[in-house]
Amino acid sequence: MSLNIKDPEADRLARELAGLMGETITQTVTVSLRERLRREGGRSPLSLKDEIMEISRRCAALPRRTGSAADDIIGYDERGLPT
Repeated sequence: MSLNIKDPEADRLARELAGLMGETITQTVTVSLRERLRREGGRSPLSLKDEIMEISRRCAALPRRTGSAADDIIGYDERGLPT
């Protein structure tokens, strides 16, 4: 079997990574594809929805911004003394 890469950037990236890793281009492509499949394979639209909902819950739990100046929040006056 063969894989024919006709995209110059893909070829360059594969060669660069193979050189960095001390692997053949075939090894580099195989490892890269396995890693991507492992990373993406477990995802489903439901898990993405769950992730988004978790982010939403964390954001909702953050304190609300009041628009007060930092000095007012900290409790110091214009001379830097506690109020």
